[in-house]
Formats: sequence, C-alpha cells, structure tokens
Amino acid sequence: MSNINDYLLWRGDNAISKKIKFNEIDSMILARFSYLLFSKINIAPKETIASISERMKDFKNEEFLYNGDKELVTYLGQSNRFKNMLVTDYVEINSKEKENQFSAITIHISRKEIYISFMGTDNTINGWKEDFNMAFMENVPCQIAGKEYIEKIAKKYCYKKIRIGGHSKGGNVAIYSAITANKKIQNKIIKIYNYDGPGFSKNTINQFENSEIINKIESYIPQESVIGRLLNHKEKMTIVLSTEKGILQHDIYSWQVLKDDLIRLEKNTDISENIDKTLTDWLETTTIKQRKIFVDVVFDLLYSTDANTFGEIYKNLPINITKILRKYSQISTEDKKTIAKMIKIMMTCYMNIIKKRESTKSNKKYFIKFRKNKV
Repeated sequence: MSNINDYLLWRGDNAISKKIKFNEIDSMILARFSYLLFSKINIAPKETIASISERMKDFKNEEFLYNGDKELVTYLGQSNRFKNMLVTDYVEINSKEKENQFSAITIHISRKEIYISFMGTDNTINGWKEDFNMAFMENVPCQIAGKEYIEKIAKKYCYKKIRIGGHSKGGNVAIYSAITANKKIQNKIIKIYNYDGPGFSKNTINQFENSEIINKIESYIPQESVIGRLLNHKEKMTIVLSTEKGILQHDIYSWQVLKDDLIRLEKNTDISENIDKTLTDWLETTTIKQRKIFVDVVFDLLYSTDANTFGEIYKNLPINITKILRKYSQISTEDKKTIAKMIKIMMTCYMNIIKKRESTKSNKKYFIKFRKNKV
C-alpha cells in the first residue's frame, strides 16, 4: 500500500508541466506542507522548498506534529517536482484568549500560479477548542483570518491564479475563504481542495449553495470519515481508501494512492454513516446555548490542568485527572445537568439510528424472502 510520501519517490523527478499536470495528490502534499515546523525557522524572502527541507533536516521525528512529516519534508527537498517552488507569506496565530489557532503559507507553483495552504488543527487544546466552537458559532476566528489572508495574497500577487487547500480545519478555512471572497478573487481561483475538513452551519451553506464557486470545490474524505462529515456540505465529495480504522483515518498519510490518483471508493462505511447521522440529529435536537455550555465546560476542565497540549495532559495523567475532578466539583448544578442531558441526547440519537438501521435490514430480508416464496 502506498501514500503521498511514496508518490514523491515515484513521481518526484517529473516536474509539473502542461504534459504532467498538477493533480489532487500534489495538492494534498501542499495542503500538508503547512503543518511543518515553520515556527522554528525564520523564512527568508526567497526561501524555496529545497532550502526549507535543508533547514529542517536535523529536526527529530518527535518534533513534528505527525508521523510522516519528517519524510515528507525530506522527500520534497529532493523532488524536482517541488524543490524549486518559492515559499512566502507564512502567518501563525495561536491565541488562547481569542480562541484562535490559525496558520497559512503560500507556495508558488509557477510564475502564473500560487497555492495557499491553510493548516488544520495542531495539538494544542486551544486549537481543538476552536474546532468545537463551530458547533454553536456561525464563524470562528480562523475562518475570518483565512478570508483576510486570501484577500492580502490575491492583492499582493494580483497577476497569479490561485489554488487553495487544507486538511482538517484547514480544509474548512480554505472553503470559507473562497466562498466569502469577492467576485474578482473568486474568478482568479482555479480550485479549492478540502481534505477531510468539517462543513458549515446551514446559514453559511445557504449563502453559497447556488454560487458558481461551489463547482470549484473538491472535498475528499476516507471511508470511515468522522471529522469530514461534521456539519453541512453541499460540494462534491470523493471517498478515498484509508488503511486505518475509525477516527485514525483522519491521518492523510493513511490515504492510499496509485500512480497519480487517490484510490477511490463508492461509499462510506455504515460506521461513518451512523456517526454522521448521530451528530446531525444531536445538533438539530439541542440548542445553541446548550452546545455552548457543553463545549465551554468540557474545555474548562481541560484548561484546569494548565496543559497547553493533549500530550502534556497524558504525560501527567494521574495528577491531571485529579485537577479535572476538582474543577468538575466546582461546576454549577445547572451546568452539570446540561452536560448530562447533552450526553443522554447523543446516546439516544445513536441508539435510535442503530434500531432504525436494524429494522430496515430486517424488513429488507423479509421482503426478499416474501418475494421468493411468492414466486
């Protein structure tokens, strides 16, 4: 089985040209590129992917956010396809007070095209808090930051066409920045790539449902996708093969490629369908106020550990569990009731969906048996 790093070894010698065109795997690589350790280096004005690769070669595997990133930056630096691309305009925001985790970078594919890569969620508690805020907020800070970033880049490189992409929350920001951009910028956009990023509220979806920009959006999700099926989607969805299970399929290094294409599947698994329907029903059954209390309380418990990342919580788990329990004891009775009710609603939604599916299967078997007996 092969992933994007294998693709770099296979196709890295072939420079992008009219004959060998930029494809969805090239995009996935550049969407992943924004996750690299740019905060640990100062990007020079004329930095290339090759020079960045050279400067990151001494970083250890554990310093990168995910397994596979070290190989990715190494292979990119050796690749004729990518190594000479200019890299500019790196931006990073991580504010606990504003509940905003955002990062973006621009890669110059050629003299006529740029690729804006939006980073997804990092390993900080703050980054995940912003993700969960999407359950009750129309717009979160990273989306607004993405819109402002694309406006700045489009003006700065006004003579270039634009591709936009991102993985996870980065895919959501990529879509948001495009659908909220003015018509002049939208006309310059070639395509928007979303790799297992969540969707939007119904109000946001309704704003661009009939817009021409929706035809430029390509969303890719694995067969047991969870993150990429959250909230509402109207764009074209492509299901791809992952070698992982469940939520671990969110890791794009598990997505399988064959030559210049992702390996496609016809449909999602029953597990993915059940989770998607459960979360949809949960959102429709609960109020914005209830969801806000639920998310705020959960993350207040996590913040009580004084940890910045989930890794730090796990590192001192016994001590941090004690802190979380102590914080939970201080929560108001009313908020505790809301939390319990929200969990009960989610479990009820899930059980109702399972019962309905089992009933449908039973009816289908009975119908088939009935038809056979009738014949």
